[in-house]
Amino acid sequence: MTVPAELLGTREVTTAADMDGLGRAIGAALEPGDVVVLNGPLGAGKTTLTRGIGAGLGIRGPVQSPTFVLARTHPSLVGGPPLVHVDAYRLGSAVELDDLDIDVDRSVVVVEWGGGMAEHLADAWWEIDLVRQTGGRGIDTACGDLSRASADLDADAPRTVTISRRP
Repeated sequence: MTVPAELLGTREVTTAADMDGLGRAIGAALEPGDVVVLNGPLGAGKTTLTRGIGAGLGIRGPVQSPTFVLARTHPSLVGGPPLVHVDAYRLGSAVELDDLDIDVDRSVVVVEWGGGMAEHLADAWWEIDLVRQTGGRGIDTACGDLSRASADLDADAPRTVTISRRP
């Protein structure tokens, strides 16, 4: 598949709505057999991005993190491919991912925490790295002022999203 040039590269995403919108644009460009590997820490926006991808594909939702079920399949409402949403966080190896028996050829597969584990699912894949600021923002935390919880500071912090096509 040809990746639209405007989707590739690095951008700052400042709101959950913007992350959803980016996901919708990505979802509209995906085809059966596409694999999307999402990398980033907790709270970076992987599931929010996946919700947008699902909306762009026209799938039945809601899209929720599949942490405890490992994978969820969302059928298309518009005659397109289903979305298989995988959370590889609890998987120990790529062999365990293979054991899920995902129909990659007829689906769009999004794998959260997939780096180093999901790349073998396809000859080429989308890789999306999401980075969120941690430890607070601004000069008041530069010297270790931890008087405020970093989670409160990070919730609204912009994310840096880098989209590439591999290999």
